[in-house]
Amino acid sequence: MRPVKQARCGGENWHILSFVEGQIVEVVREKILGALERPAATLTPRDVVRPAVRGKALAVIGMRRAGKTTYLHQIRAELLAAGRSPERLVHFGFEDERLADLEARDLGIVIDTWRRLFPEPSEEPLTLFLDEMQRIPGWELFVRRLLDTPGHELFLSGSSAKLLSREVATSMRGRALEVVIRPFHFREFLRHQGREPKQARHVTLAAAALLERDFVRYLREGGFPEAQGCLPADRRQLLTGYVDILILRDVVERHHVANVTALRWLVRRLLGNAAGTMSVSKLAADFRSQGIAVGKDTLHELVRHLEDAFLLTTLPVATDSEKRRQSNPRKVYPVDTGLVPLFDRSGKENLGHLLETAVCHELERRGAELAYAKNDTGTEVDFVARFDDGELAVVQVCASLDDADTLARELRGLGDATSTWPRARRLLLTLEHRAPFPRMPKGVEVMAAWQWMLEA
Repeated sequence: MRPVKQARCGGENWHILSFVEGQIVEVVREKILGALERPAATLTPRDVVRPAVRGKALAVIGMRRAGKTTYLHQIRAELLAAGRSPERLVHFGFEDERLADLEARDLGIVIDTWRRLFPEPSEEPLTLFLDEMQRIPGWELFVRRLLDTPGHELFLSGSSAKLLSREVATSMRGRALEVVIRPFHFREFLRHQGREPKQARHVTLAAAALLERDFVRYLREGGFPEAQGCLPADRRQLLTGYVDILILRDVVERHHVANVTALRWLVRRLLGNAAGTMSVSKLAADFRSQGIAVGKDTLHELVRHLEDAFLLTTLPVATDSEKRRQSNPRKVYPVDTGLVPLFDRSGKENLGHLLETAVCHELERRGAELAYAKNDTGTEVDFVARFDDGELAVVQVCASLDDADTLARELRGLGDATSTWPRARRLLLTLEHRAPFPRMPKGVEVMAAWQWMLEA
């Protein structure tokens, strides 16, 4: 709305002010009325636990195209089913080029336009679903003002983790809670296909074989909702577009990144090395060998931006020493297994890395704080998971148990971790369903990963 700001400087330009604001009001009116007609019957329910705390905004965050907007519409559908009036459940999306110059002080237009459309008084609260709010600079103050005004409920969505970190912490002072929407996990994947099982513990061998087949397909294709059922070429083009838009809007534009070449090279390296380790010092050396000038501090910053945009997760080594945590490489997991084939240049499919990536995000979904372990004996553990209820688990992921040396290595890692975490649950997850599994050391549980995922 830059023309509006200029017009406010002189009365002779009042007609320009009225015209521009009139255009914005028409856009707002169109979006409010259009959202009332959105159907909800075809939406796949998501397994998300919403915090139930009065007086708080709920922020729905996650990577682009993971399903945040759909989830807002699902909440709205739930409230409609509970008897709420549709005109008091207002969805408004800010990712619209016609609102590109909107500023925080202009956000009142949304509320004013709604009041003109629906002036009838009601005891129901006005529930606002504000989608991609982080695109409006200073949005936090507007949201806080609404929360401080009785009769408002707010649901927010955004593609940046900072929607609920620094920005909210400094401006909203504990007035918001969050839920993270990720690409489909395995049960949601099956639900979307219409094949969700009622239970997974006691299944026939035939049913287990079908679930194992579906799980391998899930690992290969990933869980982005829009990519479900796509032909391979179409899915590749779709997911590549997701990454390109994220790089441009959520990193380059948002953080004013100048070295786009280095950023794209970094994305290719990290997404093509799923479940691998990342050393910034080695990355910087590789950049230099490619003739790309970029410092280690810049690389650290770029990785943080990619995590902030939910493109990937990095895990530190499990240690109480901050120095050791900073000096050891971090493990890297793309947000979705479907992205890995786009960037893996090895020419080989590594189901083990896809499986480990899926397990990482399932543990995150269950609320675990994650790290990987390097035991004093030199063995490693894929995940050390700490849960909110105090439970601790050490988890190994192994695609196949057929190779005796591989199985022995995985079990040594779990056994060696016992000296550091004696009370931790020890879990070995594998790709295949077998009855019975090989005999395990005392205290070690072994499960098919798909079965473990479906039991949650």
